[in-house]
Amino acid sequence: MSCTTTSSPLSLPRSACRSRSGGGSSANAAAWRARGGGARRSLIVAASGSKDETAEGGKQEEDSEFNPFGFVTDNPSSRSAIQLPESPAQDGNVGQMLYRIEDKGREFGSRVKSGKLRWFVRETGSAGARRGTVVFIHGAPTQSFSYRMVMSQMADAGYHCFAPDWIGFGFSDMPQPGYGFDYTEEEFHKSFDELLNTLNITEPFFLVVQGFLVGSYGLTWALKNSSKVLKVAILNSPLTVSSPVPGLFNQLRLPLFGEFTCQNAVLAERFIEAGSPYVLKSEKADVYRLPYLSSGAPGFALLEAARKANFQDVSSRISAGFASNSWEKPILLAWGISDKYLPLSIAEEFQKGNPAAIKLEPIEGAGHMPQEDWPEKVVTALRYFL
Repeated sequence: MSCTTTSSPLSLPRSACRSRSGGGSSANAAAWRARGGGARRSLIVAASGSKDETAEGGKQEEDSEFNPFGFVTDNPSSRSAIQLPESPAQDGNVGQMLYRIEDKGREFGSRVKSGKLRWFVRETGSAGARRGTVVFIHGAPTQSFSYRMVMSQMADAGYHCFAPDWIGFGFSDMPQPGYGFDYTEEEFHKSFDELLNTLNITEPFFLVVQGFLVGSYGLTWALKNSSKVLKVAILNSPLTVSSPVPGLFNQLRLPLFGEFTCQNAVLAERFIEAGSPYVLKSEKADVYRLPYLSSGAPGFALLEAARKANFQDVSSRISAGFASNSWEKPILLAWGISDKYLPLSIAEEFQKGNPAAIKLEPIEGAGHMPQEDWPEKVVTALRYFL
């Protein structure tokens, strides 16, 4: 596999690239197949492809050396995206993949400079929308792309909608930690305040939040800026101290192992699928994969944010801050009940802390990201609530 250098301060050094040359590589591959590795991989191919594909895959396995980066996810689109060709120097597999998808996923969006940083912000509706402004906040390790269908339908219903990619995520800037951005909760809050001013969102608005880490920072921002918020709608997010932390974030906090984990090109889509009853369609998976294929920067941004986050403390402040003795404004919990990370019991426990203000709306058939799984049901719940 050939290796290219980039000017990004977060790029991996050339030594991190995997070489396919040298006699030792062939010997190691042969030894691995002798131990049964090739047979096991053929079984995986047989389970996921047609008979013709199985036969062809078996033949290729006999002729090519072991590829440890193959089949790292059950999503067929991911498998085809990261398979290394037999002649990578000629094919340029990753380059072809980027060329095919580099313009995807930018619906309703544009780059907005706020302070020293450039955000990617999606916008639907107009400033004169009769029903008010809605700001959608995504969680880690995803992006605002997940709200595209909800935003479109909410604009049709008379709302002015914004959905930014947090700094370090999606198509926004991804500065090197310590050089303009530190990926702490305070830094995210400060930059979000600046963005609201840049977008001229000066009146109280409706806030919709979903997800872990930066999604939680959207809620802690609301606790410190309650006068700027009319109502809060929360899609599946950690809300109590009993909320489990997914294994991804625990892996990112491990020395060295985290550095390898954050550079997995299919990290985001695997996280989404693991929390959902569905597999992403190829065209959707392409968009979630694109930032991580394009550069090492988003992976290192996620790594930095995860290591500086205190998940338990954030959940504790959210639970206490939205309790009945602290918060009076209406809250909607639109909860995908098939979430494999955060069960419905988390939402029920949170509601008990402020039953007068919190309404729970279970969404059947939706997982961790209801806005991606069932956008129509999310829109129905939001329109009724807002």
